[in-house]
Amino acid sequence: MLGYLPEPGDGQNLVTEDVTVVEGDVATISCRVKNSDDSVIQLLNPNRQTIYFRDFRPLKDSRFQLVNFSNSELRVSLTNVSISDEGRYFCQLYTDPPQEIYTTITVLVPPRNLVIDIQKEIAVEGEEIELNCTAMASRPATTIRWFKGNKELTGKSEVEQWSDMYTVTSQLLLKVGREDDGVPVICLVDHPAVKDLQTQRYLEVMYKPQVRVSQNYPVQGLTREGEPLELTCAAFGKPQPTDMRWLRVDDEMPQHVVVSGSNLLISNLNKTDNGTYRCEASNAVGKSHADYMLFVYDSRAGEEGAIRSVDHAVVGGVVAVVVFAMLCLLIILGRYFARHKGTYFTHEAKGADDAADADTAIINAEGGQNNSEEKKEYFI
Repeated sequence: MLGYLPEPGDGQNLVTEDVTVVEGDVATISCRVKNSDDSVIQLLNPNRQTIYFRDFRPLKDSRFQLVNFSNSELRVSLTNVSISDEGRYFCQLYTDPPQEIYTTITVLVPPRNLVIDIQKEIAVEGEEIELNCTAMASRPATTIRWFKGNKELTGKSEVEQWSDMYTVTSQLLLKVGREDDGVPVICLVDHPAVKDLQTQRYLEVMYKPQVRVSQNYPVQGLTREGEPLELTCAAFGKPQPTDMRWLRVDDEMPQHVVVSGSNLLISNLNKTDNGTYRCEASNAVGKSHADYMLFVYDSRAGEEGAIRSVDHAVVGGVVAVVVFAMLCLLIILGRYFARHKGTYFTHEAKGADDAADADTAIINAEGGQNNSEEKKEYFI
């Protein structure tokens, strides 16, 4: 961006650019002449004090250093920039008439501190908690963004101005569940003076137990009379459950049932054991349970079905073998009759055409067969 004062005339021959710098960094001011005629160039501060006249520095502030001086450019650096250095700096060219142009230095100040305050250090599942993130003393005001893990959330921000500095506070209301335990909540700052500035707090969420009942024996199949049954109850919560117990829903626990910690054992099932068995677990947050419904089958349940399955398989195999054998027999018989039928017609044709009656035809046919055999023997 170019800035200049319209006085004392048009047709400016000076060029400069505005400068944006982070507090504590180095700003470089350049006064350039497009068409040099050896006129004198000088640089002035916002108070109109001469910083450099040609290559001479009247101002005693040693933070200003000459970078380059020629007939076409005066370039000066300012180190360790502070907010007090912000403002307009003037380039002057002693021509007739004199020319003047200004450049503006803007100083950015990153947040001094970034803090997350959490309403409750330890939350209970289902509660809504309040978190506040504060970015102090920045310029310009920061933009605060919230993340829970990789998911971005929406907060509500307030800006306070003190002198030329801004403090921003963002509030986040978050309803937590057991899946949020140990998940980081991140406060991230968007500001032109700084990159990747963030802070985070890990959520700590208490939740009641989650209970699960598993059948250890029998591993698979039916629960049948006379066989054992072993169940195991597993419970997980925060804090870890301290109280765990087995009970029978709507009935008393059978006397022969053995409960040992999280395990339930019935060594010899009978049909009076039918019912729903419940495992309850509790911690400081609450109580949960899981049910197992037991139905005891007859001692031979499942076996008859297996026998019937085997019988069906055997019968099916026998039928397949019989069908295959009959097909093979039909094929062999077919080929046999076809071959002998052809031989009969051939013998019948020999000597029958010239016979006067049937007896003569038969004699001629037999004679023809003998002649054929004789011919065969002779040929061999």
